[in-house]
Amino acid sequence: MSYIQFDKNQLINLEYSLDKEILRSNRAGSYSSLSIIGCNTRKYHGLLVSPIGQFDEEKHVLLSSLDETIVDADKEFNLGVRKYEGENITPKGHKYVRDFEAETIAKTTYRVGGIVLIKEILLVEYEHQVLIKYTLAESQKSIKIRFKPFLAFRNAHALSKSNLYANTKVRNVPNGIVSRMYEGYPELFMQFSKKPEYVHVPDWYYNVEYMKEMDRGYAYKEDLFAPGYFELAMKSGESIIFSAGTKVAATAGLKRKYDSELLKRIPKTSFYHCLVAAAQQFIIRHDRKTEVVAGFPWFGTWGRDTFIALPGLTIAIRDRESFLEVMDTMVKKLSGGLFPNMGSDDDPAFNSVDAPLWFIWALQQFKIYDPEFDIWKKYGKHIKHILTHFREGTLFNIHMQKNGLIHAGAEFKALTWMDAVVYDTPVTPRDGNPVEISALWYNGIKFALELAEAAGDKKFTGEWKHVPGLIEKSFVPTFWHEKGGYLADYVKDGIQNLSVRPNQIIAASMKYSPLNMEMKKSILDVVEKELLTTRGLRTLSPKNPDYKGVYSGNQESRDETYHQGTVWPWLLEHFCEAYLKIHKQSGLSMIRKLYYGFEEEMNKHGIGSISEIYDGDPPHKGRGAISQAWSVAALLRIRRMIKNYSETK
Repeated sequence: MSYIQFDKNQLINLEYSLDKEILRSNRAGSYSSLSIIGCNTRKYHGLLVSPIGQFDEEKHVLLSSLDETIVDADKEFNLGVRKYEGENITPKGHKYVRDFEAETIAKTTYRVGGIVLIKEILLVEYEHQVLIKYTLAESQKSIKIRFKPFLAFRNAHALSKSNLYANTKVRNVPNGIVSRMYEGYPELFMQFSKKPEYVHVPDWYYNVEYMKEMDRGYAYKEDLFAPGYFELAMKSGESIIFSAGTKVAATAGLKRKYDSELLKRIPKTSFYHCLVAAAQQFIIRHDRKTEVVAGFPWFGTWGRDTFIALPGLTIAIRDRESFLEVMDTMVKKLSGGLFPNMGSDDDPAFNSVDAPLWFIWALQQFKIYDPEFDIWKKYGKHIKHILTHFREGTLFNIHMQKNGLIHAGAEFKALTWMDAVVYDTPVTPRDGNPVEISALWYNGIKFALELAEAAGDKKFTGEWKHVPGLIEKSFVPTFWHEKGGYLADYVKDGIQNLSVRPNQIIAASMKYSPLNMEMKKSILDVVEKELLTTRGLRTLSPKNPDYKGVYSGNQESRDETYHQGTVWPWLLEHFCEAYLKIHKQSGLSMIRKLYYGFEEEMNKHGIGSISEIYDGDPPHKGRGAISQAWSVAALLRIRRMIKNYSETK
């Protein structure tokens, strides 16, 4: 039995199976995603979803789905599944599904009487191409199979509607056709390893519904275009390959290409292997750049998320080269002391005070992994650039105060990771002195001095050696809440915001911290008591009247909950790091319990990966993006911590 597998009884239960999604991306930036029974429940779902550089560098759904119909004598059995207006599920292909597994790639087994058909979906590593292998495993006679592609040709964030501008014509290519619905898009080549018969019957399918979008308060109906259908005969034991891609395929080599690509996949035979496979899907390489996708299916490359996630995604699984490639890509975007938080290279948004400080922290983790690497020689100028701009002042009123702490932000601006905005107003305004920013600032300066001293950079050390002392004198008096035994979340105009939030744990987890051990222990106790769950840390204590425990509703409702109690797994690595620094080996049993507790998530929400967020209230249901980079990275770093502390005598 496979590590990730679902049987007939689970699959035909639509309430169960429609809630579970599978996604696989490739190094070129494309992905393929659908529910485990093949029904698209999001506008982001599709068999081939690819970035289109000539538009906006965002992802576009090209091939939405492919219906397979078994034609046996005069009977037809459509294996597709789609939801239309109301409760109308048609066709009802889920009733033929007997098994779904995702040990290496998504594999679905269908049974229609004495006919057994196996479908396996594989995304080519460095091309915008999906390959689907069909194997007729059992059949007493040859049968005919009909394939009908459903096209969208639209931005993944949008929906398509029938229109008169769509190009409904196709042209023939070897063993298939090519279609391009709109100008500016690449052509989509749909071909088989075996010559099919193609029948051109262009038609629109109206009001396809996406239940996940409806639940999230977005528009959820679209019209899909089917240019026609393919038919070919198969005999028992035969396999064929269907290819959909933006370049013409060499059809004679499709089976060899499929087999070659399959060998590159990591079998998901354990919890750890699932995490490694998930980690690799966030690293994309294109246009001589290596970047981190923050999450699937709707996130792009975000600066903050990149640096927080990078150590876990790369060095925790001994992928040194990817770490350096991403860093080399990102430093080219550094401007005025800041990294773009989001947006395209042509229109970046620099609204992240913490991204540059996480950049330095990420280098610090790399130094632990590779002590011989000369970080100062390669990245010292970038570190100096960041520190100098923070000290002297940069965008968004970010600057070092006379007491050494960092001030960040202005009214109506959200610059920390708690950046949800509703009606142009931050839900959690934290302008002033956010606690984790000054903690990261202190750690960053101390690490920079460590590197500079080793490199003999006396100019830098002479200029900066007094700053840590300033911070040490002011950090505790500014943030410490003596009665509560924890740190204020932020301080504005000398007034402490005493909401119990998880940002303080970052001050306790850093290698260099202005806190003493007693303070760290007290912070851990408060965080463990009020914020810790089996899925990460709550963003606000349930004791707070503003706490919201369930992440649901429309966008405004969800944004109001995003950082007001919702659980984030990425914070768990900093809790675990601080916990182990205090408790050493005696704390390993608890950390192991937290780590392995996530194993049951491998067959929930995003299959084989970790969700972006979870409800603050039990049972802590997975929400948001189905596969999030810093969530996966956190668990891989926690695993590395467990291993390191276990090996310490």
